[in-house]
Amino acid sequence: MKFNVEEFRAWEHKKVTLVGMSGVGKTYLSTMLRDSQWFHFSGDYRIGTRYLDEPILDMIKQQAMQIPFLKDLLRNDWIYIRNNIKVHDLGPVLSFVGKLGNPELGGVELEDFMRRQALYREAEIRTMLEVPQFIRKAQDIYGYQHFVNDVGGSLCELEDGRVMDTLLENTLILYIKTTNQAEENKLIERAQSAPKPLYYRPEFLQEQLAVYLHENNLQYAAEMEPDAFTRWVFPHLFNSRIPRYEEIAKQGYTVTSEEVAQVKNENDFLQLLETAIARDPGS
Repeated sequence: MKFNVEEFRAWEHKKVTLVGMSGVGKTYLSTMLRDSQWFHFSGDYRIGTRYLDEPILDMIKQQAMQIPFLKDLLRNDWIYIRNNIKVHDLGPVLSFVGKLGNPELGGVELEDFMRRQALYREAEIRTMLEVPQFIRKAQDIYGYQHFVNDVGGSLCELEDGRVMDTLLENTLILYIKTTNQAEENKLIERAQSAPKPLYYRPEFLQEQLAVYLHENNLQYAAEMEPDAFTRWVFPHLFNSRIPRYEEIAKQGYTVTSEEVAQVKNENDFLQLLETAIARDPGS
């Protein structure tokens, strides 16, 4: 959706999709807006609770069955296991995605890793296609005035035209970009200091994996230290996503992470959107 400032002000039920790298402030804004009659649609939360719930439980049960005591309890239905995924604690989802590398060091073997990656991608696509449905629910069932779609950092990797068509038809796209090399370095350093599981496009992963194995004189992914590979690959992933997000930004509006950091309430957010719309040459 595209607007001029007057049209945006008159938009009774505002619907915004926040896109950008992990750590630029998407969830910060969404959490703040939730207290001001905005429905917070967390893509990763929906992925974990709706589409990956059973695969996550199967993974946990497979591990539990290796312990004789728990095996007996599970096989006799004397206990049950459930996920406890929260918007601000996506631990089970991250555990399922996992890190590529030596299983003895907590990593996931390549074949299984690629299977999980494919499941995550499909889950994210299906979740984004649900946005119109949740916009209706937010208003008709829960009575929220506005809607904010807090998407994962891998949105630009999905390569499924239906996703962007759906988001553009139903929401205003707001891209949050880093402003300089120092800001980008800060995000990269933060990701490297506490490496988390990530989604990779299959082609990108195969290319980077080949380089890493060659540089480290390794033959197989199962020989890699998982955190070491995740730290090494993140800057490459970060830089590969920038042009992809810039293409998405052409269909919406752009603000900087520095501008987002100055937003303290709903009025600040709305003013920031108006500023972004006003400086867009197509508005």
